[in-house]
Amino acid sequence: MLSELLSIFRADNPLHAMGASFKEMLQLTCDMTLSAGGICFGEKTLAEDRTRIYEDDVQVNKLERDIRKKVVAHLSIQGNTSDVPYSLLLMSLVKDVERLGDYAKNLAETVDIRSAPLPKDAIVQELQEIRRGVETSFQVAAEVFESSNRERAIELIHQGRDAAHRCDALVRRISQSGYDASTTTVLVLATRYYKRIGGHVLNVLSSVVMPLHKVDYYDEDILTGV
Repeated sequence: MLSELLSIFRADNPLHAMGASFKEMLQLTCDMTLSAGGICFGEKTLAEDRTRIYEDDVQVNKLERDIRKKVVAHLSIQGNTSDVPYSLLLMSLVKDVERLGDYAKNLAETVDIRSAPLPKDAIVQELQEIRRGVETSFQVAAEVFESSNRERAIELIHQGRDAAHRCDALVRRISQSGYDASTTTVLVLATRYYKRIGGHVLNVLSSVVMPLHKVDYYDEDILTGV
């Protein structure tokens, strides 16, 4: 399915404008996620950093609406029925990317709960490792998507699913820790946000290997090559 979808990124394709908007959404939300992580972990402290995230989210939402409008307009023209599968897939993917922007905002807002730096201990170190894995997958996802690299997509999907399990285990560890209420809240929320960010990135990657009706799901036979 992805190889056909990628054709809309060609300049000679009438759906090219939608493809360009989608790539812009993906890049904006990736930048937002990286910036939000820096804010959450106290690496970025300027008010401008959060302001930029909110401004980028407004742009992401505008791009989503613009893509939807273009899809409806395109499919209303007689003779474009062959583009229905790709248009439906694009509509599904833009919703995932829009949600990535929302979770980036949520992640940045955790600093309002606890402004002091997070402790430097094993639990926070584990969360940092999860963060780096999610960020790396997000950054690589755009390249995998554009190149239709099926093998790399499957590798990232496996890594992302492992990261999701690590998030679940980390929440249990945090619940049994002796942190104060604000620290516990920030760590639990950040862990859940990274799980959801990673999940939506995986949904985009699933379009590389899954047929349209299985996008967002993971057929074990396909992932294992059976």
